[in-house]
Order: sequence, then structure tokens, then C-alpha cells
Amino acid sequence: MKNLKGYMIFHLNLGFSSIEEDSRPDTIKSCYYPLLNLIENSKHPIGIELTGWTLKEINKLDNAWIKKFKTLLISGKCELIGSGYSQIIGPLVPYSVNKWNQKLGIDTYFQILGIRPELVLVNEMAYSTSLVNLYKEFGYKGLIMDRDNVKLSLNSEKLPSHAKGVGNQEIPILWSDTTLFQKMQYYAYGDISINDYLDYLNKRANEGDSLFPIYCNDAEVFDYRPGRFKEERPTHPDGEWARIEKLLSALSSKINMEFVKPSDALKNSKKNKKILGALNSASHPIPVKKQAKYNISRWAVTGRNDLWLNTMCYRIEKELTIIKNNDSREWEKLCYLWSSDFRTHITKKRWDKVNNKMSVLLKKYGKSSILADDIFINETKKSLKSFTGKNEDIEISLSEDKIYLHIVTKNLKLILNLRRGLAIKNLSFSSHKFEECIGTLSHGYFSSISLGADFYSGGTVIELPIERTRLTDLEKVKPMIYEKSNGDIQICTEIKTSLGVITKSIEVSAHDEKISLNYGFPDWPELIGSFRLGIVTMLNEFAQEGTKLSFSSGGMDYETMDFTGQINHADSASFLTSSSGGIGATDGKIKINNKNKCINLSWDPSESAVMPMLQKLTYEDKSLCRVYFSMKETDDTSKIPSKISKFSLDIHA
Repeated sequence: MKNLKGYMIFHLNLGFSSIEEDSRPDTIKSCYYPLLNLIENSKHPIGIELTGWTLKEINKLDNAWIKKFKTLLISGKCELIGSGYSQIIGPLVPYSVNKWNQKLGIDTYFQILGIRPELVLVNEMAYSTSLVNLYKEFGYKGLIMDRDNVKLSLNSEKLPSHAKGVGNQEIPILWSDTTLFQKMQYYAYGDISINDYLDYLNKRANEGDSLFPIYCNDAEVFDYRPGRFKEERPTHPDGEWARIEKLLSALSSKINMEFVKPSDALKNSKKNKKILGALNSASHPIPVKKQAKYNISRWAVTGRNDLWLNTMCYRIEKELTIIKNNDSREWEKLCYLWSSDFRTHITKKRWDKVNNKMSVLLKKYGKSSILADDIFINETKKSLKSFTGKNEDIEISLSEDKIYLHIVTKNLKLILNLRRGLAIKNLSFSSHKFEECIGTLSHGYFSSISLGADFYSGGTVIELPIERTRLTDLEKVKPMIYEKSNGDIQICTEIKTSLGVITKSIEVSAHDEKISLNYGFPDWPELIGSFRLGIVTMLNEFAQEGTKLSFSSGGMDYETMDFTGQINHADSASFLTSSSGGIGATDGKIKINNKNKCINLSWDPSESAVMPMLQKLTYEDKSLCRVYFSMKETDDTSKIPSKISKFSLDIHA
């Protein structure tokens, strides 16, 4: 057999969602010391990746471990892999936070260990193009990313050797492998035999693999069960770390595998032909680790209350940015509160502590900890009947059958469906020569029964699996119209549902190419389910090939993607996981471009940190192209009912 090389990276995280604080010494004893012993006994140069925060916590709890780790690092027997100060999902946070997270992390590595890492592991393998620019900015020479999900994103078995960033930036890639790391876990747990494992590895070698990422995942899953699930398997009686050592010995003796440091593995892979390319696509804009249930919604809008936690983090970030606060201690607090583990299987005890820390920080900066749930209008009311007609800036009229409300200004034309909760039938702008860009695709537009429905714009869809209930705002309404002091018009209504009233308004600018959709859910109970609203259905050019989407995804510059192929983030990934993806749009903006025309969508994440979702389904020569905004989804972390907030979306040319 040809010369095979392998490398391993263990991820250390004392903030692991289901580990209580008082259990951290046990984690160090049961997982982190055995890892160092494995390095000494196997003499394999294993990579260890950990955040600056985890490094500080270990140093506080067990300085002897730090000393031993540092000795192994200096001797070259293991390698430090970077991460950041906190385990943050980069594509879901603003550039300012990502920048501080890297700066604080590198400073902490150097302060405690006296070195800085050359390679960086993408946290939770949640990747975006602009992270390349971020990592290059901080001097990293390569990034570590899961290749299985990148293959899925690109729909190809051929992968780049270098990740293309925004502009001219690029960085070499060292691949991790979900299937391989799970195979090693299965062996350690006793689910497969050593021969089963070796047979699989030999199969991969015979297919052409020669450089193997044997393991790139958590260290806390061996000989330790923190109680994350009720049905956790018992630890193996032989000792799982002992079984790993036995496996590494077999790899060396039976197939003559040579283990190398991750940085050397990267150098080895760079000997091959350089291929520069993207690692994501509109169908999978943020590839993450493992199987489909681990999509980006896991950290955006699920958990105990991701919507609240992310919105509060945005409020602090906004304030720190406005007042130009460069106190590293304040940014460190924010980076900590944006940790991914607070958004998944966090225990009640730790969640309460996070809430307290957040409340203290919000109070310090004079920010509310409450998610507003209703829209407020303090203008003189005028009824629809008395307000139809034309004034200096706006003309309002009803269709003859009284189904549609027409609003016309010199800058836009808007038609609202009064039998479908003010759904947008058509919206057009003067700069587009009044060609409709957003609206409704009526039942029968597609000849396939699989798309045999009305596809509205501006609607709300709520699905509650526990209650077996699906609610919408597509009801007959009698709106009130408000004239604001600046001349803008606001069309408002209330829609009663079995769970509460949905308050809804559409504001039409008298002077700009702009409308605003506003949604409120006053006095709604805490629920588990999916809440999608502000749905935008694109028409004409924007539903055709050539459309591009631009948005921020954790970096300083916008990423641009072709809105092409079959895309359906709104589709469920499994029975328990209600969505299959989404995007970050971390400054609350999405630009949709085609043929020199542009639609701009914008919202305030510090009011409601929604997750945008994309959909493009094509049948014959017609496409359904939509953007959803989700404030809640379900997955295995959605165990606690939580509140939703009001939401406002601006749409302008």
C-alpha cells in the first residue's frame, strides 16, 4: 500500500453546552489529561484546538495541565490550533465582534502559552467566504474546514485546495472529515470493531486517499458523559482513550500510517495542484459540521431562546460601536455572551447565569432586556372610506370588486390584497420603470401540482408541531389608514388567530422608493415552533437567471452569490429540524440585483435578530424565488417555549 499519512485535531471546550461549571475539573481529569497522555504514549504530533476562554479557565482550575501542555508544545509533540477567544459562529455575528474575538484569542494564547497558532479551525465548521479575509487579517496560514459539507454545498466531489475570500484574498485549506471522525468515535464506543474501521480506511485508500484527517472533533466525548441526552450510552469498560491509543497503534503497525502535525499535513497537501474556489453556494451559504440537522438555524433561532439572546448581543454591539468603546474587557464580555454553546443544549443553571450576565451588561449601557412584541402608531386615524382619493403626493383607491387596495406615488406603485391580510399583489418602483419586482404568483402560475398554490409576499406562516397547528395572516381584513406627519401613509390591521392577535402595518413613503412591513404579536404565549414572516416573492427579472444576492456574513465586506440552482432553506431537514439552512446578513441588509436593477431588504437585528432564508424552486422555465425571515425554528435543542418579537422590514429600490 502507498505511503499513508494521518493527522488528528482534538477540540477542547470547557464551555460545552451541557457541562455544568462545577463539573469542569472532572472534564479536565477525564478528557484533557488522557489526551496529553495519548500524545506522550503514542508519540503522534496531535493538534489541540481550544478557545482563549477555555485556555484561561483551564489555567485557573489546573495550572499543572497548562504546564504539561506547554512542555509538549515546545518539544513539538503537539500543535496549537487557533479558534478565537470564544467559540463564536462567525457568519452570525458582526465583523466588529469577529475581529475582537480573534484579537482577544491570539492575545490569550500568547499570554498563557507564549506562542500563537498558524492554523485556525472554523468554529462548528460554520463557514462563510468573508471568514477567509478575517483569518488572513490575523496572520493565519491556513484554515481547517469539514469537506463533507463543502462537497454538499458545491454538489461536487472535487474540492478546492485554497478557499477564495472576498476580493483577492485566499487561504489554504486543511480538510477535516465528518465520516472519519465519527468512525473513530464508533470504534472508541465499541459500536464497530477495529477490523471494521481498518476495512473502511483501506477502502478509502484504494479509492485514492493518502492523507487522512483521522479525527477532528470534541475531546469531551470520550470516557465522559455530561448528561446531554437521557439515552446516553455508557462509557466502554475498556476505556475509550485506551481504545483510541490501541487504534492509533494498529494504524501505524498494520497499514504503516505515518502521523504528522496538522501544519505539516497542510504543507503536504499544498504540494498538489493549487485549485482556488468557493466553499459555499446559495443552496448552502453556511456549510456546518456533521449531518443536516446541524444547519445554521441551530445557533440563530432555536435553543432555549436564541432570538432573545442574539438580539440582546446585537444591542450591546450596536452601543459599543456607536460610542466607539475600545475597552477590550467590554468586548471580551460580549464575545463570551455570543458563545455558540449558550444557544444549543445549555443547562437551566447555566442559562440563568447567562441571563444575569446579559442583564447586567444591558443595564450598564441603558438598554432594555425586553423583546418588544407590538407595533405602536401615534398618528391621527383616518378610515379607508374617507381616505381614498388623491392628494398632492399619494393616490389611494379600491378595485371595483373591493379586493385590492391601490397606492400610487411618483416613486412607487403598490397593490395590497384585502382578502389575504394585506398581502402584496404587486410592488414596483419608478427606477425600475414600474415593472413589478415583488408580489404574488397566483395559483396556476406553475403547471406542476407540487407548486399548485398561491405564493404571496408580506405574509406570515406559523407552524406549531406540538399543537399540530398551522397559522397564517392570510385573512380578510378591513384596514385603517394613518397619515403620518411627514406625509407617509400607514395601512394597518389586526388579524385574530387562535393564539393571539397579529398586528400588521404597511408604511408607504410619500417621497422615496420605499415601503416598510411591520408585524406585532402582542400578548402571544411562549411557544415551540417555526415563525416565518416578511416573506418576499420575487417577480420578473428577479426570478430569472442572473440574479445575485449580496449580504454581510461576519466580515467587513459583502459576499455575493448567484441565486441559482435548487434552493430551499425553508424545507425541513428532518422530522425534528424544521429548516435546512439560512444566511447571516449580520448588518441587517440583503441586496438583490439583476440587470442593473436592485431590491434592498433591511431590518434592525438589535430589535429582532431574525434569520433570513432563501428559496428557489424551478419547474420547466419558471422559478419560485423567495426570501423568508425566521424568528424561530425547531430542532433537538428546542425544548423550552419562548417568546417572539415584533419585526419591521424595509423594502426599497
